[in-house]
Amino acid sequence: MATYDTSKIRNVVLVGHAGCGKTTFAETMLFEAKAITRRGSVTEGNTQSDYTSVEQARGHSLFASVLHVSWKDTKINILDTPGLDDFVGEVVTALKVADTAIVLLNAKSGVEVGTEIIWEYVDQFDTPSIFVINQLDHEKADFDTTLEQAINRFGSRVLPMQFPVNQGTGFNAIVDALRMVMYEFPASGGKPEKKAIPAEHLERATALHAALVEAAAENDEGLMEKFFDAGTLDEEELARGLSIGLAHHQFFPVFCASGLKDMGSGRIMGFIHDICPSPSDRPAAKLENGGSKPCDPGARPCVFIFKTVNEPKVGVVSYFKVYSGALKSGDELVNADNSAVERFAQLYESEGKNRDAVPELRAGDIGCVVKLKGSHTNQTLNAKGSETKIERIHFPAPRIRMAVVPPSKSDVEKMAHALHAIREEDPTLHVEQSVELKQTIIEGQGEMHLDIVRFKAEQNFGVHLEFIEPRIPYRETIQRESNKDYRHKKQSGGAGQFAEVHMRVEPYYEGMPAPQGLTVKNIEVEDLKWGGKFSFCWAIVGGSIDARFINAIKKGIYAKLEEGPLTGSYCRDVRVSIYDGKMHPVDSNDMAFQIAGTYAFKENFLMAQPQLLEPIYDLEVMCDAEVMGSVMGDLQTRRAIIMGMDAEGHYQLIKAKVPLKELHKYSSTLRALTQGKAKFSIAFSDYAPVPADLQAKLAAEYAKHAHDEHEH
Repeated sequence: MATYDTSKIRNVVLVGHAGCGKTTFAETMLFEAKAITRRGSVTEGNTQSDYTSVEQARGHSLFASVLHVSWKDTKINILDTPGLDDFVGEVVTALKVADTAIVLLNAKSGVEVGTEIIWEYVDQFDTPSIFVINQLDHEKADFDTTLEQAINRFGSRVLPMQFPVNQGTGFNAIVDALRMVMYEFPASGGKPEKKAIPAEHLERATALHAALVEAAAENDEGLMEKFFDAGTLDEEELARGLSIGLAHHQFFPVFCASGLKDMGSGRIMGFIHDICPSPSDRPAAKLENGGSKPCDPGARPCVFIFKTVNEPKVGVVSYFKVYSGALKSGDELVNADNSAVERFAQLYESEGKNRDAVPELRAGDIGCVVKLKGSHTNQTLNAKGSETKIERIHFPAPRIRMAVVPPSKSDVEKMAHALHAIREEDPTLHVEQSVELKQTIIEGQGEMHLDIVRFKAEQNFGVHLEFIEPRIPYRETIQRESNKDYRHKKQSGGAGQFAEVHMRVEPYYEGMPAPQGLTVKNIEVEDLKWGGKFSFCWAIVGGSIDARFINAIKKGIYAKLEEGPLTGSYCRDVRVSIYDGKMHPVDSNDMAFQIAGTYAFKENFLMAQPQLLEPIYDLEVMCDAEVMGSVMGDLQTRRAIIMGMDAEGHYQLIKAKVPLKELHKYSSTLRALTQGKAKFSIAFSDYAPVPADLQAKLAAEYAKHAHDEHEH
């Protein structure tokens, strides 16, 4: 296998809304480059990139896959990504290591909401980008409308380099305004015939060519002077100017294609070869400590693991990008995160599920290795003596949460192992053993995402996972002051127990004055680990309770702070003052005062107008205007407070505050309401009081549960 210099490597990622034809286009690129002799199809389940059984069964890309081709003297690494929003983490992963994004647009559907979401990540990575208006052979293809939408959404830097002739079922020709030629394809696609641009299309082509020349000139002072002097640029100057503009996000060319009919992909690959940046043309990689690392083939080896896959019968496959140096088979590198020494026994290039062994990979290239012992996604490995850490991938926050129930108690450990392994290869998945809720909580990007987690657990680990609605992490607080004492007295032969505590509880707020009418000896305010504050005041005068019992009383109060009197939820924002009490010279001890503290707090709390609080989330929904009414109507049934509406391009952005309780399975509802033409994100906002009827219901359920447990 050939070893490619950094300047001869191109890393491109295919992105776009589900159904825009990324996988078919990738297959066509492989075929054009003669990497495969026959094109597979998504419907037949035999493409190079959608190679897992679950992808073939569902007819969608679910994971980012790595492919490569040789084009002329250049190696093009192709990352094919899913378009479904549930798997956006795979897109972020691929964008981390790509040097050019190829954004596919569906000529029938235009700029779809999934593309809008993905573009935010493309923008964050500042990735040079090409637009490809695909599926121009569809009977409802509309190039001009799609182009107009792209310009409206992504700005005037979107410049068409081509336009179609005979779009629709008779699509067979593309006018190329950069080279001022028309490509006419045979009915079966493949290699086109170059022809002169027909007279009826010449004016449009000439105008587009002039715009491209001007765009190229704008990116270089020397080219601008030449342009002013000569009024045009030659082919080499044009290529240089466009290359600079593309690299600096100042120019987004638009191409035409039909991936299905193999029309247009060869020209795009030529453009990738001629104009798109190599890894060394891109800015130096950001480091965790704020520094940067240039892509230098002459430096010592440094690789970053961007993806981990647990393959049956193979083990862990780690996909990496070489950020500097040359990595050879047999090299040993040190993990900068955990100091693990890893031997790269055999290096591979990836072709979907197939891997080709290579002796060496140079800076900028992408490869994989099997069975690293202690290295995972988002970790950097270096030559010994270096501690470089490439900036980690920042994955999107979860948008769905479920509780996981194992089939039986004996399967708990097996389930934990399976979830840990799946989490290692999917950083968008969050797994937590919640002490508060007494449940295993799993969080992901959507129901389809969690379905794939369940599939992996069953297929790879033999564990069946059941998902149920998770409990809500409510909080309890109070709304007024209460003063009540509690006496604990127990006599059962031998030493007894005695403690009496006089307690005041009040709602706590920042800057509140000292308790009125009490002589305060000491006030403590602490941040509770579950949010909110707890203030403890010692106001004992005359030694009615020894100071040695302070910690016992506090321990008793904490027992109820951690399991609130109303619903068993955590308590917050409460001030407790101990102002009097009694003790016995023989029968008073720590346990007695701990029990007295617990019950005094419980009784006071229930008399202080307790208030149950629920977590509120900020929700943002981006959708087509035509489905906005349905989305708004659904939100009203979820106790949502609409905070505002904005236009985002030709989409509507709805902002609302919604209780977490009402967001259960929201992703599925939204997909059904909008036929997949909407996306959403959530973020924790604050706690707010629950409605009185819901509080009464939850309190009654808790009381019944406590009574039943006591009876048994």
